[in-house]
Order: sequence, then C-alpha cells, then structure tokens
Amino acid sequence: MAATSNKPSALSVFSKGLLVENPTLRQMLGLCPTLAVTTAVTNGIGMGVATTFVLVCSGIVVSLLRNAIPSNMRLPAFITVIAGFVTIVMMLVEAYFPDLNAALGIYLPLIVVNCIVLGRAEVFASKHPARDAALDGLGMGVGFTITLVLMSAIREVLGAGTLAGFQVLPDFITPMNVFVMPPGGFAVLGVLIAASVALEMRRRKRAGEPEDDAAATQEDICAACQICDAKEREA
Repeated sequence: MAATSNKPSALSVFSKGLLVENPTLRQMLGLCPTLAVTTAVTNGIGMGVATTFVLVCSGIVVSLLRNAIPSNMRLPAFITVIAGFVTIVMMLVEAYFPDLNAALGIYLPLIVVNCIVLGRAEVFASKHPARDAALDGLGMGVGFTITLVLMSAIREVLGAGTLAGFQVLPDFITPMNVFVMPPGGFAVLGVLIAASVALEMRRRKRAGEPEDDAAATQEDICAACQICDAKEREA
C-alpha cells in the first residue's frame, strides 16, 4: 500500500511539464528550434504539435521495450524509435501542410536529436509504464508548445505587426524588425524564462515549499546525459 500511495498521480505526471519542469523555460532544452522557428505563430504551433506527437508515441514504445533493450544499446535504440515517428510527421506535414514544411525546414527532421525527446526517453519513459510515459510526453509536449506559441506571438506582433498572418497593429505603429531576428528571439526567451521562474517561486512560497529548486532541476537535466557515467566507467 505504501508503494501505491507514493506513486505520482496521472495529473501530476502530466502537469509537471507545463511549468515546474517546463523543458525549455526551466530545463533549457530544445533551445535551437525554439529560437529558430518562433517568428510566426503558425510555425510555433506546427513545431509544438509535431514534437508532442513524437514525444508521446516514442515514449510509449520505449516504455514497452524498456526491458528488452540492453543498457549499452539504449541511445541507438531510442534514436531509431524516435526517427520512425519523425519520419511519419515529416510525411504528413509535407503532404498536407507544404507551407509549414517549408517554414520549419531542417528543424522538423532535427526533432530526431531534440534534447527534449531523447531526454524524456532516457530519464522517464525507459523507467516507467506506458501510461505514465504517454502522460509525461504529453505534458512536456504541451509545455514546449505553450512556450513556442508565446514566443511566436510576441515576436510576430512586435516584429511584423501581425498575429497568425492577420494585421493586429495599427498602421501608425511601425513594427520593430529586431524581434523577428536572432537578438529579439534571445530577448523574448530571457523574459519568458524570468517570468516562469518568478511564477514558480511564488507558487512554492504559497505552498510552503523551498523556493530554490535549482539542484533538483540540474539533477534532472544531467540524468539525460551519459557523458559522466561513461567517464566513471572508464575510470
């Protein structure tokens, strides 16, 4: 009974990816596509949905195969599974959303080596049942998508005066092109990271929890990397 009571609920598994362990704003993962494709809301939605699909599907498969994959073959096996689902996404996007496919470019196939997808496969899916792996992938994917959409909306409105292609700023306001350029991406990302940290600290203060969770976050990030483990084995 004690083990059952300590098992996290489905809601907690899903919701942690929204803010507490948001892959981009808290764990600093997937920054390359985050900065590159968030010049338009449609790009952010497309990349977020595609990544979420891969996260959920690859998490389920990795979880189901977790006892059949040798430990020294985990990374190649995970990449193979992820690549299969990324190929499906690429074929669907190319067939039904050619404009989105052109806008996302190389970043769509690069989901295969996205740190978020590989990290969740290694850290969570390979150690938990399929249901929890699916919920974890869905939560992380939704959190990633929310970040992309927020960044895209801010950058598109301020940098182009549009939102999802529709004019939202009056003609007498000149958009600031810097927001659709790399410096604007870094600036908006920094503001969102600061806002997410402030919200989490406020939540922890109201709940009576320690405000500094940097150690826990760093431990979760390091768990997705096998470099230290490899060095220890060599020593």
